[in-house]
Amino acid sequence: MSGSNSSARDALPADPVSLTVHNVGAPEVAERRTRSGRLKMLAVLAVCAAPVVASYVAYFVVRPEGRTNYGALIQPTRALPALTLTALDGSVLPAAQLKGQWLLVTVGPSACDAACETRLYMQRQLREMLGRDRDRLDKVWLLTDAGAPAEPLRAALTSVPAMTIARVDRAAVAAWLQPEAGRALEDHLYVVDPLGEWMMRMPADADPVKVKRDLEKLMRGSAGWDRAGR
Repeated sequence: MSGSNSSARDALPADPVSLTVHNVGAPEVAERRTRSGRLKMLAVLAVCAAPVVASYVAYFVVRPEGRTNYGALIQPTRALPALTLTALDGSVLPAAQLKGQWLLVTVGPSACDAACETRLYMQRQLREMLGRDRDRLDKVWLLTDAGAPAEPLRAALTSVPAMTIARVDRAAVAAWLQPEAGRALEDHLYVVDPLGEWMMRMPADADPVKVKRDLEKLMRGSAGWDRAGR
């Protein structure tokens, strides 16, 4: 029996630490797996965004002789933040709910002056002028105060096809959408893609014919990956 005990002791490693050496690499393996998972996720996101980027490049960056864009391209694009939006009836509208369609956005107070009314009318006309692509574009008015639009204007804007009207903190919007130098946030129409990326700003007092051309380019360039409806 003593000989058996002696043999068992001789079979044990001299250094007890050696019994746990095989566990030392576990954190490194876990870290490698986490890093690999993140890389795969980024790769998937890149693949999803590739058609969007390609359409912008094709129509606004690598353009044939004589082709120009009227609106200012936003490079890099700026993602829709988690804005707190409130509909006119007081219900909460998640900002993410705006995704899935091209958006033509205007910003301003509820007391809509002549310039404001012109932009709102232009939004409506531009959408209709897109013809069969009009259902791929939504009109959005972000109100920067707690007031309500005049009833005749509200009735016109909420008739079919209705405009999305929501109240939002002006400072929060100004951290996302920005005017050109020397202009106010309220002076422009802003174009947001279906992924929620602000990608173009139209000039103040914009020419609707030239804005229409840009929108038509966007509709053509995104025809392969964007469809009407959310």
